[in-house]
Amino acid sequence: MSKGFASNYRIVLLATGLFACFAGLGVRLVWLHIIDREELLRSVAKARRQITVEEARRGDILDTKGNLLATSRSLIVLGVDPTMLRKEDEAKWPLLAALIGMPLAELRETLTTKLLVSAPAAPARPAPIAAPKSPEHPPIEFKFSGSSLPFSAASETPDRAGNVGDNAAKKEAAGEKRLLPKQYVKLSDNVTETLYAQIEKLGIAGIVRDRSYRRTYPHGQLGAHVIGYVNSAEQPATGIENHADFYLRGQDGWRESERDGHRRELAQFRSREVPRADGYSVVLSLDCNIQDMVEQELAQIVQKFQPEKATIIVSDPRNGFILAMGNYPTFDLNEYGKVPLEAQASMKNIAITDILEPGSTFKIVSIAAGLDQGAVVPSDRFDCNLEEVEYKNRLRALPKDDHHYDHLLNVSEIVARSSNRGAAQIGMKLGEQRLYDYARAFGFARPLGFPTGGEVAGILAKPEKWSGSDITRIPMGHTISATALQMHQAMCTIATGGVLLRPQIIREIRDAAGEPVNRYDRVEIGRAVSERTAHTMAQMLVGVASKEGTAPEAAIPNFEVAGKTGTTQMLLPEIDSKGNRTLRYSEKHHIGSFVGFFPASNPQIAITVVVHNADGRLPGGWGAKVAAPSFKKLGEQLISYRNITAAPAPIVERGVFAAQGNRP
Repeated sequence: MSKGFASNYRIVLLATGLFACFAGLGVRLVWLHIIDREELLRSVAKARRQITVEEARRGDILDTKGNLLATSRSLIVLGVDPTMLRKEDEAKWPLLAALIGMPLAELRETLTTKLLVSAPAAPARPAPIAAPKSPEHPPIEFKFSGSSLPFSAASETPDRAGNVGDNAAKKEAAGEKRLLPKQYVKLSDNVTETLYAQIEKLGIAGIVRDRSYRRTYPHGQLGAHVIGYVNSAEQPATGIENHADFYLRGQDGWRESERDGHRRELAQFRSREVPRADGYSVVLSLDCNIQDMVEQELAQIVQKFQPEKATIIVSDPRNGFILAMGNYPTFDLNEYGKVPLEAQASMKNIAITDILEPGSTFKIVSIAAGLDQGAVVPSDRFDCNLEEVEYKNRLRALPKDDHHYDHLLNVSEIVARSSNRGAAQIGMKLGEQRLYDYARAFGFARPLGFPTGGEVAGILAKPEKWSGSDITRIPMGHTISATALQMHQAMCTIATGGVLLRPQIIREIRDAAGEPVNRYDRVEIGRAVSERTAHTMAQMLVGVASKEGTAPEAAIPNFEVAGKTGTTQMLLPEIDSKGNRTLRYSEKHHIGSFVGFFPASNPQIAITVVVHNADGRLPGGWGAKVAAPSFKKLGEQLISYRNITAAPAPIVERGVFAAQGNRP
């Protein structure tokens, strides 16, 4: 055979090799398209599948007049894909920088830094890569490590895994830096809808956005403890935000579709779409104007007395709805994350979380219970100079009184002059069990169901656990602990004609269209005393704010004010010589309070003022001095604001029954 031809052996070997290659290719095709087809399709579908979540807008919290207390502001997270930038858009960059408030130099640096370093390597700097010239799209110079690096998509093309080609692999093997394309850079996370509309008009290619909502509180600290806040993880933390989260949060929408190689949605392949459902709005009984009055008055109390803490509650006693609830210290809802650890007690709603001895304000319970049970009538007289009284065949020491009396006091005088010994003797006429039952009926030692959460029940031991002196101390408000809200609702029970109401703050729920879906009304917990007893007690309480009473500072000209002062010693821990820690009444630290309502014959407003430890400026911390003046000041403001008139009272309510001296 001529040497110009291949041998038969070589031909067979070449044919065998070609056949093996085609056979292998065929087997691979059969494997991919027949045997492993379903798994392959699932992998492709998974890679292309895209679920886009459309965030629901959280509902607003409004005051009773429709003022925004909490709202969700729509914000755009603005970003850019540097790989999609066009040279012709560079002239628009100064406008973009001005709109988003970013220095032009910083924006240019951000937009032109297209390449990232995957890992630190040798300090050698990559040589410039020559970019092909195009008359239609001139190359944009992108900066890298301070140098000017023309970028060429042809020279460093990333594969599907985001890696650059063989050229980059060789550089990495040679100890050079490996370059990866940067596909997204955030420009701003605080772009409003209006601002984004202006940015969109610029028509800059590569600009991308993601819409989100940010919770904001237009009035800062106003009503902070009632409203509560949503934390950085978009979780409701406290207050109405937490309690009404079911209504406020809404339901996110989503759509399932496919995406292309640039991660852009292919809308024509949407397979499922669920629209979002925005949250409902919650309307409170809180009134921004009244809340502002309360918080300004708290600021005045702080400036004047420098107390440890203070609380003011304002409500409509006819229905139990809270019009204002303020505490000191407080915080700004928009800055909740900046409250230092040592000051985080300011974030508690102390009106419902902190307990105190109600002191003389509790005398309304023991005396009203005595009247209701017929144990006493208003004309009954007691010797309030006695130091001991026999009770159940034992002499019981009576508590101290602030004054010595030159005559026997009737029940009305015991109320007006806040006699501890008089209240103790009335309590003993009732007995332990009846006194305990009436305290519970007035809302003490039980949660009242205030909807913001964190409410405590207070402390009142059952009668079988009372000590021998408790029957003389509890009627005057000692050895019992309650919240400011419980003290407030007990006084409101007298104003309502003897019915304990649930304190409420939510007025109605509105859907996303603003239509009411649920309304809240007065809720009665139960009757504490008869209506006749409540009216009699109300008229007795008018004497407290008279010249002969303990709080003439609370009197409002031309209005009947029914109220009660309270001054109690604070229970503070002491360490004895053996290192034991015990609670003892302090002679230097007091809590002063005033709880009342007006007009007494036609109650329309109830106000509670509690001031803790104002002794630094006013030794004794008397309720008549630190709390009653604030009651009067707020009352006078509310008369004008709510157009309250002093309606004449029916004869039976003005004390005829009290003067008769008949037992009910």
